[in-house]
Amino acid sequence: MIRLQGLDHIVLRVVDLDRMLRFYCDVLGCTVERRQEALGLIQLRAGSALIDLVPVDGKLGAAGGAPPGAQGRNLDHFCLRVEPFDADRIRAHLQSFGCTPGPVASRYGAQGQGPSIYVPDPEGNVVELKGPPDA
Repeated sequence: MIRLQGLDHIVLRVVDLDRMLRFYCDVLGCTVERRQEALGLIQLRAGSALIDLVPVDGKLGAAGGAPPGAQGRNLDHFCLRVEPFDADRIRAHLQSFGCTPGPVASRYGAQGQGPSIYVPDPEGNVVELKGPPDA
C-alpha cells in the first residue's frame, strides 16, 4: 500500500525565471536549495517541500511544449501551508510587493477546513496560502 506523507515538490515551467525567483524567494520566503544548470532546473525550499522552476527555453523545460500563458496554464493552483496565519499581515505583505491577493476564505485542505488566501504568481499560477484548521 502507498501511504502519502504530503507534498514533496511541484515543478513549474516558467517564462521569466528572474521574476519568478523574486516572487517565490522575496515575496513568499522560499530559499534556493539547489541549481542543476545542465537541466535548467532551480529547486526552492518551501518548508518541507520543494518548488522546482524550469525555464521553458532550457533543456528540461523545452520538452514540455508551449509555455504557460492564458491558453495553457501549468495547473489550477497549489497550496502552501502557512503558520502563523495572520491574514491582515499576509495580505499587507503581498500587497507591498505589488501582488493582488484574493479575499480570505475558509477552504478545505489536507488538515481540514481553515482560512486561506489565493495569490497569482507573476506567470498566472495560483498559489493558495493556507492557515491552520479551524478549532
